[in-house]
Amino acid sequence: MKILIENQQNKFAVNRRRIRRNMTIMMRVLACDDKEISLTLVDDKTIHLLNKQYLGRDKATNVLSFSLQEGEFGSLNPAMLGDIVISVETAKNDAAAGGLTLDEEIDFLTIHGLLHLLGYNHEGANRAQTDKMRSKEKELFRFFSNTELSDPPSNS
Repeated sequence: MKILIENQQNKFAVNRRRIRRNMTIMMRVLACDDKEISLTLVDDKTIHLLNKQYLGRDKATNVLSFSLQEGEFGSLNPAMLGDIVISVETAKNDAAAGGLTLDEEIDFLTIHGLLHLLGYNHEGANRAQTDKMRSKEKELFRFFSNTELSDPPSNS
């Protein structure tokens, strides 16, 4: 397992050791611990640009996932799962709105992004697929927090 974490923002302190530890556990639980993944922590300006460039959405968001397993060249390097990008700035705001700590929100967004990389979906998905993803998010989140997710924050 290889986990690359890069913090490109400087607005909020993040605990990279905690993030790495929790990502390691998540990947073991999800049976993808033989994969390589990257996590990049950015600010709203950067994620806004990425969201606009790759998804055509002209706004900041909390998390983006870029699978390296999909598409025409998805089988070139099966060990590389993909990239997750989290806006720490949006995560901080979402955490405050949802009664979570920044660490808990980053855990949640990492779970969300990782599930997307593994093929879970809620966007344009049917109700069963959305429910399956939400259920798995809640299950994994309970590993890292004493906080229950009754209604997870909206994610894009």
